[in-house]
Amino acid sequence: MRKMYGYARVSSKDQNLDRQLIALRDFGIDDRDIIREKASGKSLNREAYQTLRNQLLREGDTLVIVSLDRLSRNKLHIKQELEYYRSRNIRVMILDMPTTLCQVNEGQEWIIEMINAILIEVLASMAEQERIRTLNRQAEGILAAQLQGKHLGRPKMKIPEGWGEIYMLWKSGEITAVEAMKKSGLKKSTFYKLAKLTDENYPW
Repeated sequence: MRKMYGYARVSSKDQNLDRQLIALRDFGIDDRDIIREKASGKSLNREAYQTLRNQLLREGDTLVIVSLDRLSRNKLHIKQELEYYRSRNIRVMILDMPTTLCQVNEGQEWIIEMINAILIEVLASMAEQERIRTLNRQAEGILAAQLQGKHLGRPKMKIPEGWGEIYMLWKSGEITAVEAMKKSGLKKSTFYKLAKLTDENYPW
């Protein structure tokens, strides 16, 4: 029997899921079939999501999310997950992306698939860029406060411009530590000290 599941996610415990839950219920999803999670979109290794993905969803089922960035805020991850579901004949419906909700006549599926591919490319890029901007603002603000009165070598160090993006690229494996050091203009010891401080003060 085919089933429809909803997935609602916010990034932190002080945020609430109400808007997403209302939208998913209004779409007709039974409350018991809505998987809820408060976890960062930086990683796919989220407990509730992995349970939904690997244990609950079966071939022919449908996954419903309110927006694409609820799946992830990493463009590569978004594409990987959508391909995973497509290969297993699990439909993904995105409420703020109406073309994913359409039923089309046989033989015309390619039109919707083409439109969806374009929209997903744009929306995934926007989700990732928004995350980068947020990381830059929050990381630099938090670190600037933390570094007041602290020294990372001598003289006292300034936060490199774009540190949030550089750090994120390094942590995700998109660039090496050496490349990150070059981009940030930091020496090895200072780079790792700043990276450690970043880890301690921001829930990436």
